Amino acid sequence: MTIHLYGIPNCDTVKKARNWLDAHGLDYSFHDYKKEGADAGKLAAWIEAAGVDTVLNRRGTTFRKLSDAQKADIDAAKAVTLLQENPSMIKRPVVEHHGALLVGFKEDEWSAHFS
Repeated sequence: MTIHLYGIPNCDTVKKARNWLDAHGLDYSFHDYKKEGADAGKLAAWIEAAGVDTVLNRRGTTFRKLSDAQKADIDAAKAVTLLQENPSMIKRPVVEHHGALLVGFKEDEWSAHFS
């Protein structure tokens, strides 16, 4: 089954994840949010599976630049809208594989999943 990797190519964490996959001989398809956008249905499914706080990157500059009103009361529906408008706020990378969802790159978690 194909590994689907979602992210932004110039992100350091995405680069580490891609290098890790390459080093382990794992083929994957790459979805570039900057070129291809972020699908609302996928975002909603990821948020349902992992939670808003896991999928939404609140530490990045894009999130910090939002108005206080935009940052307030973020539920799943509001998060989907914000993430579609600002895909750089999606925590990176996101991987879909064998029904599992990996958000962020944690080498031990990835090793356990792909072993």
